[in-house]
Amino acid sequence: MIIVPVKEGESIERALKKFKRKFEKTGVVKELRTRQAFTKPSIKKRQVVKRAIYIQKLQEKEQ
Repeated sequence: MIIVPVKEGESIERALKKFKRKFEKTGVVKELRTRQAFTKPSIKKRQVVKRAIYIQKLQEKEQ
């Protein structure tokens, strides 16, 4: 359960923004989306390798 302390005189919008930030950090939505569809381990591995190659190319461009 997420608890957001609200200070005296603080607006509801600000408290809602804090709640959304905390909720996003928990990763509930991200996990829910990954569980909706099964991805084969080979495809997961391929995506990891693809991302690593992309990051490596970005780092090489900076140098």
